[in-house]
Amino acid sequence: MLDIKFLKENKELVKENLKKKFQEEKLPFVDEVSEKYEKKTSLQQQIDNLRKERNSTSAEIGLLLKEGKKEEAEKQKAKVVEINNTLVDLEKEQTTLEEEIKKIMMVIPQMIDDSVPVGKDDSENVENERFGEPIVPDYEIPHHADICAKLNGIDKESAGRTSGNGFYYLMGDVARLHSAMLSYARDFMIDKGFIYCIPPFMIHSDVVTGVMSFAEMDAMMYKIEGEDLYLIGTSEHSMIGKFKDQIVKEEELPIAMTSYSPCFRKEVGAHGIEERGLYRVHQFEKQEMVVLCKPEEAMDWYQKMWNFTVEFFRNLDVPVRTLECCSGDLADLKVKSCDVEAWSPRQQKYFEVGSCSTLGDAQSRRLSIRAKGENGNYLVATLNNPVVAICTQIGNWLKSLNSQAKSTLISA
Repeated sequence: MLDIKFLKENKELVKENLKKKFQEEKLPFVDEVSEKYEKKTSLQQQIDNLRKERNSTSAEIGLLLKEGKKEEAEKQKAKVVEINNTLVDLEKEQTTLEEEIKKIMMVIPQMIDDSVPVGKDDSENVENERFGEPIVPDYEIPHHADICAKLNGIDKESAGRTSGNGFYYLMGDVARLHSAMLSYARDFMIDKGFIYCIPPFMIHSDVVTGVMSFAEMDAMMYKIEGEDLYLIGTSEHSMIGKFKDQIVKEEELPIAMTSYSPCFRKEVGAHGIEERGLYRVHQFEKQEMVVLCKPEEAMDWYQKMWNFTVEFFRNLDVPVRTLECCSGDLADLKVKSCDVEAWSPRQQKYFEVGSCSTLGDAQSRRLSIRAKGENGNYLVATLNNPVVAICTQIGNWLKSLNSQAKSTLISA
C-alpha cells in the first residue's frame, strides 16, 4: 500500500506505474482517492476548530456560573450541545472517508523498481542467466507420479477417499526423501545465518490482508468456517504477521528468518497432464526465507536471497535459470521479483522452484511494522523467497537428481 501523501504529490508517477502494470482500469482511483484525502484533511481542520471552540465555550460557562450569569451560561451550554452534534456528524463522515480511502489504497499497487521490464504477463519475463547445463538423456523418462508409484511412495486414491482431489499420501523412501529435503533446506539456511522458525499455520484476516492483495487472498486462501482464521498459503504470511503493530530496534535489523510450514492452497482451475502427480495440490510443505531490513538494504538482500536458491539447487546438481519478472507478472505488493526455474528433463523445459521478491514497505505499512532509528521511526522493508517447496517439485528431483545425490538425501 502506498503512502497517501506520496500518491497525492506524485499522481502522474502513480498513474504511469498503473499503466506499466496494465491496470488502466484503476487510473480513476488516483484522482478519486486524492480528492477524498483533501476532503478528509478539510474535515479534520473543521473538527479541530470546533473542538477548540467547544473547549473555550466550556471554560466560559464555568466563569459565567461563578459570576451568577445563569441565563448566559445556559445559552453557552446550548452552543456546546450544538457543537457536539455537529462533531458527531463530521466525525462520522470522516470515518466513512477514511474507510473509502483505505479501500481504494489497498488496490493501488506498489511502485515497481525502475529496473523491472515492462510486460503483460509471465510470457514476457526476461531470462537473466543459466547455471548448469540442461541435459536430456537418451532414454525415456517416466512421469514422476509413475516413479513414485513404482517405489510404493504415493497413494492419491486413498487420499481421494479421505480428503478429495488434490491430496496424497507419501510413503516409504519417497516420504523419507521428502523429509530429507526439508531438513537439508532448513540446515542450508541456518548455515547462511538465518533463524529457524516454525510459525502458526492459521492467521487472522487482518494479517492476511496485510501480507497479500485481495485477489491473491480469494484465489489462494482457505477460511475456517465460523472463525476469523485462515489456513496459510505460505509461512511468509505468519512470519511477517509476527511483527504486526511492532516497533523493532534498528540495531536488531536485518532480521533474517527461515521458516517451515505446511501450505494450503485452493489451486482453482484446470491443469495439464504434467501436473497430474504432485503438482497443483491443495497441501504441501515448504521451507521459506523471510527478511526484514532497512529500506536502503533491501536490494542487497534481494540479490543474496535469489542467489541462495540458485546455490541450493546447484548443490543438488540441478540446472537452473533466473528470470526477471515483468511488470504485469508482479503481484500488487511487489517492487521487484526474480523467478528461479529448474530444468525438467522429461518436459524438456524449465519450471519454477523459487520466486524472490522485495516488497518495499507495502506489507510493513499495512501491518504497521516500524523500526526505531536515531531520527525517529520508519517502515521496514520486507522480502521473501522459498528455499524449496517439496511436493510441487519432488517428482522432478526424482528424475533430475543424479543417483549419488538421491542416495545421500535418502540416507540423511
